[in-house]
Amino acid sequence: MKRVLLALALAAPAAVFAEGAAHAAVAGDAAAGASKAAVCAACHGVGGNGIINPEWPKLAGQHSSYVAGQLKAFKANERKNPVMYGQAAALSDQDMADLGAYFAAQKPVPGVASKDAVKTAEKLYRAGDATRGLAACSACHGPTGAGNPAAQYPRIGGQNGAYTAIQLKAYKSGERAGGKHAPIMAAVAAKLTDDEIAALASYVNGLQ
Repeated sequence: MKRVLLALALAAPAAVFAEGAAHAAVAGDAAAGASKAAVCAACHGVGGNGIINPEWPKLAGQHSSYVAGQLKAFKANERKNPVMYGQAAALSDQDMADLGAYFAAQKPVPGVASKDAVKTAEKLYRAGDATRGLAACSACHGPTGAGNPAAQYPRIGGQNGAYTAIQLKAYKSGERAGGKHAPIMAAVAAKLTDDEIAALASYVNGLQ
């Protein structure tokens, strides 16, 4: 397992850390971000708690640098999404930093995992599967899904289950690219079955 985790860590390109440093150089202002986030509420809900459509992500409590990094990926069209490309196109680095600071300051509201999902997902999330070279989700995202802002790993605890499932399938198919950790996530998702993806998505929704 240690070898698997080390291999995944080494797989991350050097650009991951360079991009993180670039975003860190721009200080975000949560108060300024609040007014800029008004348009975001139409899809992501007031405060970013994403109750409008479970296929769209919750942003509340997400690390500021991760939000800014994903906006940059959308703007560069590295992460493909026509709606988000349009929303991010006119944003400056300062706008992205401000939005990141705002959403990071909001309190996330967790969901509820199904009992059946826990049976399948808990072991995968906490221990992975060494026989398949599958690293534990908690190794990067933490036992409660809080992520690791210093390493640029996002918060996933409480995230909408439908959104998580869609993203894991997109990583698995190679559809989702862009952002700092796409190569790592693609390698992990490729080893998951559709049933495991559904279980993990529900399990993650209930983490807090």
